[in-house]
Amino acid sequence: MSSPQPSGAQTRPDPALLSEAADWMMTLRYGDDAQKAQANFNRWREQSPAHGEAWARAEALLGVLAQVPAGIGKEAFQALQQPSRRRGMGMLGALLIAAPAGWLAWRHMPWREWAADVATATGERKSMTLADGSRLVLNTASAADIVFTAAERRIRLQAGEILVTTHADPSPTYRPFLVQTPQGAVRALGTRFSVRRLGDRITRVAVFEEAVEVRPADGASRMLRAGEQVDFEAGRIGPEATVENSAALWEQGMLLARSMRLADVVAEMSRYRSGVLRCHPAVAELRVSGAVSLADTDAGLALLARSLPLRIEQTTRYWVTVAPR
Repeated sequence: MSSPQPSGAQTRPDPALLSEAADWMMTLRYGDDAQKAQANFNRWREQSPAHGEAWARAEALLGVLAQVPAGIGKEAFQALQQPSRRRGMGMLGALLIAAPAGWLAWRHMPWREWAADVATATGERKSMTLADGSRLVLNTASAADIVFTAAERRIRLQAGEILVTTHADPSPTYRPFLVQTPQGAVRALGTRFSVRRLGDRITRVAVFEEAVEVRPADGASRMLRAGEQVDFEAGRIGPEATVENSAALWEQGMLLARSMRLADVVAEMSRYRSGVLRCHPAVAELRVSGAVSLADTDAGLALLARSLPLRIEQTTRYWVTVAPR
C-alpha cells in the first residue's frame, strides 16, 4: 500500500501541454525520421519546467504503448497524419486496434483526469492508506484528487468510483471528511461508503457502515444510513434504495448477482475491460445469480456461457458479444 501525503492544492500540468506530450509520445515511437523527431522533441521539452512535467506525466500514463506491436502502432500513427477530411471513424478504428487502452483513452480524457493525484486504468483497482489513516480504494477507470488541509479532509472524485473507510482523524482540531463531485458533496460520519459518478450529471452514494450526509450543490441535504443508497444531482436527491454489503465486492474483483438481468451483468463487466462488450437483445432478460469475476472478465464470460444458454462471440479481443447459443 502506498501512503500519499497530500496537503493542499497542487500544481496541475497545462492541459494543452498534456495533449502535446501525448502527440510526442506517438511521434517518437512511430514516426519515420527518428533523429529529427528527437531533436524537435528535445527543444519542446526544454522550453520550460511545465513542458518537462507534462512529459513526465504522459510518459507514466502512456507506458502501455510499449506493449503495442510496432507495425500496428505505426499504421495508427499514419492514420493520424491524414488530412482532417479523411479522419473520423477510419482513424478511430486504427487507434482502437493499436492501443485500445492506451493512447486513445488518455489522449481524449478530460485533462483533470490526466492530472489527478491518483488514478486507475480500465480493469485496474488501487488501494491506499491516506495521511489520516483512512483507507481509499479506486475502482476501474477512476481518478481523484486528495486535498487535506488544516480545516478539512477532501477527496475530489474526477471520474469513476471510490470506496472509503474513514479513520479517526489524528488532527487536534476537527476536520470533516468530504467526497466532492460536480453534483455536491458527501460528508462521512465515521463510516464505510462508496461514491460513483454516473456520467456528468449524477452521483451515486452507497453506505455500508454508519452514516453519511449527502449535500447537493443546490438542494437540501439528507442523512443516509447503512444499507441505503441514493442517486443525486446538483439540485435534488433521488429516492432511497436498499444496498447490500456485497455491492462493494468489486474491491475483491467480484460481482455478486442475485437474479440480475444478464444485460445489467454484461454492462457492469464492460467497465472492467477495454473495447466493446455487448449483450444481444435476445438474451438480455435472462436472470443471473452467482459470483462473476471482474478481475478476469474472460473467465467471467466463460462461466456465464457454461451456466446459461449462451455463446461468446469474439470478433476480436476488443469486440465481444454475449449471444444466444
